[in-house]
Amino acid sequence: MQRIMICEDDPKLAALLQANIEKYGYDTGVVEDFSGVTDFFRRYDPHLVLMDVNLPKFDGFYWCRQIRALSKCQILFISARDGEMDQVMALEYGADDYITKPFHMEVVMAKIRSQLRRAYGEYAERTEERIVKLAGLQLYPERLELALHGVNSMLTKKEAVLLEMLMRRSPRIVSREALLEELWDDQAFVDENTLNVNITRLRKKLQEFGIDASLETVRGAGYRLLPSWEAEELS
Repeated sequence: MQRIMICEDDPKLAALLQANIEKYGYDTGVVEDFSGVTDFFRRYDPHLVLMDVNLPKFDGFYWCRQIRALSKCQILFISARDGEMDQVMALEYGADDYITKPFHMEVVMAKIRSQLRRAYGEYAERTEERIVKLAGLQLYPERLELALHGVNSMLTKKEAVLLEMLMRRSPRIVSREALLEELWDDQAFVDENTLNVNITRLRKKLQEFGIDASLETVRGAGYRLLPSWEAEELS
């Protein structure tokens, strides 16, 4: 069942959207904590996000950028702001479409179905997805997803970049300079501390799979990923 995430701070409208979307056979998740939209996104892992512009804490444009850093998931804006610049900003920040309020529910459903078909259905591009494999561990860089023995977890873009490099070169050591250069291509500027933080986060992510000590720091040289979890499983 495809999952639709609703990020709308008007409870009545959110409930209306939820009821109508579920009527068409989709699963829905409604954001309630508007300071943790990306946390909800990670947990719920939707196929499509309905995003309002005017939200508490940060606006929908901000959350659209945050989600785009994590996923290529379809993002459909629904907003009372009907100015051309609002629509341009939404599309520039990574949205796939924009609907102005008031709207007809039939139009919303048609847009949802169209986006889902384009991304996952009959109109989706039939290109082969990249998969990086190491001792049963599977990394899907294009959807920022990691899997091992039926357990799946989402990664940030930087975590995925680092892990792909470590998996491809395992069991060889990857220098800090090489990792920084890879992250540099991903962002305008990356300092040493950014690398340290993301290595720490990647270790915590691997711990979710029971992989505790496989990502090693080699003092003065860099890092390496040893597939020790494979040996542990066989023992």
